[in-house]
Amino acid sequence: MKYLQQYRIPFSGLKNDHHVFNFSVDKRFFDHYEYSIVKNGDLHVEVSLDKQETLMIAHFSIKGNILLACDLCLNEYPREISVQERLIIKFQGDDTIQDDTEEILVLSKNDYEINLAPLIYEYINLAVPFHSRCDRPGEHPFCDVATLSKLRDLEDKASTAEEQDPRWDILKKIKNN
Repeated sequence: MKYLQQYRIPFSGLKNDHHVFNFSVDKRFFDHYEYSIVKNGDLHVEVSLDKQETLMIAHFSIKGNILLACDLCLNEYPREISVQERLIIKFQGDDTIQDDTEEILVLSKNDYEINLAPLIYEYINLAVPFHSRCDRPGEHPFCDVATLSKLRDLEDKASTAEEQDPRWDILKKIKNN
């Protein structure tokens, strides 16, 4: 966990002004999250923090490549991501919101630093596409050509079997009515 200490910002000593923090995210970062969708990557994170008297506004800019498992051939391939997020950080008081929301993080009066590692992890994992595959399957050096070929063969056999089975003709008549 000592590795994740570098993603903490001690805001108590900062002046009310605009501050910029830069971080790198790589395999060591993702190793600290056991069930992470992303296992490896090379990302640059820039956090722009506007500190004011009663709140801070953090703008996250995350850019780089992550390695994802392809849904077709199961090999890892690089995927470029670019994430822009905003987080409002409020200091707890009598008149402020007591619960955290998606865009608002509430800190207690005793907090003196903010841990950005869980936020960065969440923003990166939310950028992972639902369907994970490269833009041109079979044309990249990281594609598993043998697996893709086998999938095409199985697809051809399934479509041929579908055309020969007379039960499908009856179902197609129902569908067309």
